Amino acid sequence: MSRNIVITGAAGALGTAVVGKFRREGYYVIALVRPEANEQAMEADVTYEVDVTDEAAVQEFVSEYEVQFGDLEAIAMLVGGFAPGDLEATKQQDLSQLIQLNSFSAFTVATAFLPLLKKQQRGSLLYVGARSALESKEAKGAVAYALSKRLVNSFAEIIAEEVKDTDIRTHVFVPSILDSEANRSAMPTADFSKWVNPSDIAEAMHYAVNTPALTNMTFTLYGGV
Repeated sequence: MSRNIVITGAAGALGTAVVGKFRREGYYVIALVRPEANEQAMEADVTYEVDVTDEAAVQEFVSEYEVQFGDLEAIAMLVGGFAPGDLEATKQQDLSQLIQLNSFSAFTVATAFLPLLKKQQRGSLLYVGARSALESKEAKGAVAYALSKRLVNSFAEIIAEEVKDTDIRTHVFVPSILDSEANRSAMPTADFSKWVNPSDIAEAMHYAVNTPALTNMTFTLYGGV
């Protein structure tokens, strides 16, 4: 099988690290970025503009992918967003927006590629979770975010059960606080040295994809937080 990997959210801090890691390791990297956002995934082999929350757009891309590339070794679903807000401050619209961005994006991409992966009987699905989705005490200040990421965890478990008789594997990678320019701007007084470097998550993803003995794992990368 060709060493092809599809990476969504490829222009972000995490996406850039994951694109770079897999490209250096010899993968052919197909990067997805937001339409009309003037985003670039500089190290990718090829870049497509796809709204990964739009089922029709994703299905169109998958159809083209099968014609152009055929096999698929892994999908890294990195599109996501964050918004603070405790329980009383969180409105339905807040929840809807983050579910669309964090949950629907992963659901739409994974389910669209699932027939191809089932045909191959192998492949890796890589999701990004959140500490607040695993630990309720961490969710108090970001309720909508935590709930949207819990859906990601549940979906990963459901799809793992769906494909348990194949060599398709699902993994969830859970950082505490990602060291990114956006997070540094939002929390300028924090101790950045305790945050999780995107390159560490990229390394973990590459390790998971290339270690067949690992199946349906949750990797917690909390740094010093």
